[in-house]
Amino acid sequence: MVVRLALAALLCLSGPAAVLAMPARIIILRHGEKADKWKLCDIGQERADALAANYLGRDAANSLFASGEEPAAFLAITLHTLELAYPAAATWNQPITLYPVLPQKDSDEDKVETLNRRTQEAARDLMINTRWQGKTVVMVWEHKHIANKKMEKHFSGEAVTLRQLLKLNQLEGVPETWPSGTYDYFWIAEYGNKGSDVPTGFRMIKQELGAPYDEVPSNDWDQPNGLEDESGCDLKGAQD
Repeated sequence: MVVRLALAALLCLSGPAAVLAMPARIIILRHGEKADKWKLCDIGQERADALAANYLGRDAANSLFASGEEPAAFLAITLHTLELAYPAAATWNQPITLYPVLPQKDSDEDKVETLNRRTQEAARDLMINTRWQGKTVVMVWEHKHIANKKMEKHFSGEAVTLRQLLKLNQLEGVPETWPSGTYDYFWIAEYGNKGSDVPTGFRMIKQELGAPYDEVPSNDWDQPNGLEDESGCDLKGAQD
């Protein structure tokens, strides 16, 4: 509790710096489909390659970056998110900024607490890191710490999701929860008002991967992804 309150206070105290150093855009996505707590399944690995080829890599077919623009940073938090981000980051010859939460023998409660802290640290860095100011940052994250109504209610005394920390909850149309079976969307937050850390725009973009990635799910938001047991993927929708 003391650590949580200290981090919350630190976030508040960083207000002026945060406003001055906000990125222009933050692209948020979830890791790919996973095999277990350590690695992605084959389909998740295909999604990672497909995202590099179609959206996030250098010379991507449907690049999310403007002509001549390079991402300022790729951020990740778990092994799954690191594995998803790697193929795209490698095309830019960029390291991945990791806020590590690795599989341990900790209790579920301890793991959630660690994910909370790392997510808060990442959000604070987004506000104060002048290297990223006015640029585009890609965040590959754990889905419950992107947005989860139950988690936000459970930790009602502090902000623990990106939806809260990046002020997305102040905009209309931002889902309260990222569904467990949905892997194929981008959230794009735009920050266009100097002196404000409240986003000026929000878009959800569905990943359309096409050949040769036709087997990678492309389900609508909060709809079944069609994966079956023989896929080799974890179908329980459990947290990382």
